[in-house]
Amino acid sequence: MTGNQIQGLIGMTATLAILVLLVLPSVLGILRDRRVDRQIRKAQEARADEEAQKSSSRSTVPSTATWYAEGRRSKKLVSS
Repeated sequence: MTGNQIQGLIGMTATLAILVLLVLPSVLGILRDRRVDRQIRKAQEARADEEAQKSSSRSTVPSTATWYAEGRRSKKLVSS
């Protein structure tokens, strides 16, 4: 290899290294965001499963407060 070829190889290697250093933080950030999104999705699914189990064990009769609030809402809709 001649001196010019070696200089060209060093220049291309340096350019590639700079490119990798510039792109690496973005790639790591994207991977971290995907991991966090998976954790959030998993937690939401677990919460939904827990709520489904809780709601199936509760009675389906509404409480007095719920019944009263529903009655007031329907009166407001009729009067307006």
